[in-house]
Amino acid sequence: MGAGPVSDEEHPRHFVDAHREERDVEVFGIGELASSLDTTTRAIRFYESKGLLSPKRVGNTRVYGRRERARLVLILRGKALGLSLREIGEYLDLYGERGEGRERQLVHVIEGSATRIAELRERQSKIEQTIRELELIRDHSIERLQQLRSPG
Repeated sequence: MGAGPVSDEEHPRHFVDAHREERDVEVFGIGELASSLDTTTRAIRFYESKGLLSPKRVGNTRVYGRRERARLVLILRGKALGLSLREIGEYLDLYGERGEGRERQLVHVIEGSATRIAELRERQSKIEQTIRELELIRDHSIERLQQLRSPG
């Protein structure tokens, strides 16, 4: 049995469009999802390989629903905040299949946020100290250079 050409009705794009129209449910192809969230298909496939996303498949085409899009939004937000994929995965796992973990998820976010804020404030303090030290070195160097350049 050879795999012949795919008819229009069997094509994954048709599947996505048909589900969007018939069930009034949001479904996205990987390119469409990537474009709508200003990310890449490669990034989405990477998150999928790490178990953070589980799209349905139609043939070789990934089909994403509202749940997967929402999870991707959370992944991208987590990455923007500097969270590791492990931390993002833990957060997503707390949500549960039908949102039953929302309270646990909120507690986790509150605790994780407090920890992250403390870490960032510590880093900020160290950065400010380094800046002060560099300013002193720069100012001393400027003075020394002026001394070397001024006629004696």
